[in-house]
Amino acid sequence: MLDIKLLRENPDVVRKGLEKRGASVDVVDSVLTLDEDRRAILTKVESLKGERNKVSKEIGAAKKRGDDTSAIQASVRSMGEEISALDKQALVVTENLQSVMLSIPNIPHETTPVGMDESANKEIKQYGEPKSFNFEPKTHIEIGENLKLFDFARAARMTGAGFPLFTGVGARLERALIQFMLDLHTTEHGYLEVSPPFLCNADAMTGTGQLPKMAEDMYRLGEDDLYLIPTAEVPVTNIYRQEIIDQELPVYLTAYTPCFRREAGAAGKMTRGLLRVHQFDKVEMVKYVEPSKSDEELELLLGNAEEVLQRLGLCYRILSLCSGDISFAASKCYDLELWAPGQKAWLEVSSCSNFRDFQARRAGIRYRDENGKVQFVHTLNGSGVALPRLVVAILENGQQEDGSVVLPDAIVPYMGGVAVIS
Repeated sequence: MLDIKLLRENPDVVRKGLEKRGASVDVVDSVLTLDEDRRAILTKVESLKGERNKVSKEIGAAKKRGDDTSAIQASVRSMGEEISALDKQALVVTENLQSVMLSIPNIPHETTPVGMDESANKEIKQYGEPKSFNFEPKTHIEIGENLKLFDFARAARMTGAGFPLFTGVGARLERALIQFMLDLHTTEHGYLEVSPPFLCNADAMTGTGQLPKMAEDMYRLGEDDLYLIPTAEVPVTNIYRQEIIDQELPVYLTAYTPCFRREAGAAGKMTRGLLRVHQFDKVEMVKYVEPSKSDEELELLLGNAEEVLQRLGLCYRILSLCSGDISFAASKCYDLELWAPGQKAWLEVSSCSNFRDFQARRAGIRYRDENGKVQFVHTLNGSGVALPRLVVAILENGQQEDGSVVLPDAIVPYMGGVAVIS
């Protein structure tokens, strides 16, 4: 959520930020009108309360004199009724204002490239070169099904399309990658591992910006009014919801969770195999940092995600997402994309984002600065990394002409010494 003071004092800054996103600027005027109405009502309420208190004191003095107080008491009752009506009016206006404020996306960082869609994303780095083969490389679907690493047909019968079933060595590969990434982040990158709930309530979803914007992409459990988490970002960021963090910043947390996404409107987009699924595993990194440090912390976060891919020996590139392609809550975002030779395409495997104080304002996450003043923290998060497309890249890059797959050295110890899947 944006700071209401920013809209009051610098509405043009917000308008320009929304224009960069291709979002409507009309919400700025809506906010300013509702905010003005709310403050006018509250001012009138305070004035009436002051007048009522003054008149109420006169009742006691009039009674002592033996005067008739019926007119004064009627006036007090009338003012009380008006105050009550204004309080209700203020509540409605406040709720409307809150609703509009929650609908406004974050303002793009000054270094975020300006553009309306992914065509304006800026490539800033490539690591390694796409692997070449002396045979036509297969897709991960062909490789995995031949090696019995997963079974999409049986998964579809039990649940539906987009819910993969990993089997045998495939299941072990998933587990090995998760353990490898958690060990790297906790022992070398300074993150504390947590194991959060896989369900969150609407307040938590609203705090990180998933609601109300992306409601159609969520899996909601109606009776309990809970949501299956779309990413560990939601529960991990909300660990400090409505709190003043009582430890020194920065705080680094990492977690493995399954993730659940309807991916509404995604039909027709790379939906085969593991490329776009409704349930997947992911290791997430979340940071709570001082506002002055969030830009440099984003670069460090990006480096943590990069190291996962570097240790696995995979070719990847980094994109700085443009203003029209960053998420609703992000101010700046980097995407890491792996090269998948079977797909002949780059596949997003991680997004590293700086939300500045946008999530903290929605979730009420604060800290005390060096002067003891309570401030909103800046939050960041990044995939470290998501599993499905990582598995795709490992299988497609490690494939041999005989159908076997050579695994990256870094995960061989986690595979019980298995270096080749055949």
